[in-house]
Amino acid sequence: MGVYTKPVIMTPAGTNVEAYPRAFHAMGRFLGACTTSKASGISAAEGHAELIESTPHSCSEVATRHALWQPSVPPAPAVLSELEDGPYFVIASFLDSTSLVAADAACRLLRELNQAHTGPWHALGTQTFQGLELENEGVFERGCRGDDEDDVVVEPRRLLAHTDWRGRFAQFRAELPTFRSPFAGPEILLVEQADEIAYCRCRLGADHWGSSSSKAGVSAYLEVEVLKNPDNVSLAVVDFEAGGCSSVTFSPDTGAVIRERKVQEAPRKVEGAYIQPLTTITDGQGFEGSMGLYLQDGHLAFFRRHYKTTEGSEAPELGAWETTGFVTDLSWCEGRRLTPCLAFRNEGSYQVRMVCVSSTPPLVPERTTAAYQDGNWSSLDWDATEQDPPEM
Repeated sequence: MGVYTKPVIMTPAGTNVEAYPRAFHAMGRFLGACTTSKASGISAAEGHAELIESTPHSCSEVATRHALWQPSVPPAPAVLSELEDGPYFVIASFLDSTSLVAADAACRLLRELNQAHTGPWHALGTQTFQGLELENEGVFERGCRGDDEDDVVVEPRRLLAHTDWRGRFAQFRAELPTFRSPFAGPEILLVEQADEIAYCRCRLGADHWGSSSSKAGVSAYLEVEVLKNPDNVSLAVVDFEAGGCSSVTFSPDTGAVIRERKVQEAPRKVEGAYIQPLTTITDGQGFEGSMGLYLQDGHLAFFRRHYKTTEGSEAPELGAWETTGFVTDLSWCEGRRLTPCLAFRNEGSYQVRMVCVSSTPPLVPERTTAAYQDGNWSSLDWDATEQDPPEM
């Protein structure tokens, strides 16, 4: 007998088109086996009795053939629920959320199996949202951290068994790409004060991202679209909620990446440095387009794609994606939690919306070697005794 190898299901951007048809074919055979005549008290061999009896052979020949036939037919499962720890969960592990919703609608028993703790909805959510946390909810699988990073709350088994995993999956998918109060929802239209920070509801569990982590290969991508920008908006990731005082910021208009660390609160003093992997593109105008950050195996990269007006075109068009490449590891991070955010320089009417939180970036970045050499970063230190922070 050959060894069964489970097909690899890739992320939506690189979906393995062969895997899902095979999974549905297997699902069909599986459900067919579960609805055979044995469920009503007739064995598979007995179902062929009339064919044997219709042949002109002696009783001894019929008995001999019946005896030889019967062992070659594997017994059919009595009921579907007997397979919840076996082939059903294996087959269902190949299904995406749309297919699981369809399976839920098929019958009550499949819906109960899909909803079980460690069942398909729980497994899909754990895989999809690995390394991510949702504000006030913690991680998807409910090994939740409190506000204090050392306060780990593990749900009792009886509560896990009654968790609505499909509902929790829908909640995470809907709420991860949103902003916190006062910018509730996925879109920001008005900034009322200068130097405003809009924090995302998603958090990156930093203990998932170390280069020596046992969970190597975990990745997260966050994308934001800027449709109206009267001044300046940047994309950053900070460790403030974990008790740290550092940040890494991407300026999409200048193409620069800035590292900053607060070393003194009063008077405020900040140590910073920057590097410019991409060219300046907006000539003093506010950046409009898409920008994103990507974290993989403890290394951080940024992306941008800006609107530009081409000759003979009435409306601006989106250019090609560009990336800084991986420009830093997480050695600057304190604690076990990172928070993505947007930094607005001045107040005004904006139109900024979060597009997605996923695991797949638009380009596969490579390491920018120069960025991992401290001598290539320019100093950007400043303190409150200066009138303004230094210009890059």
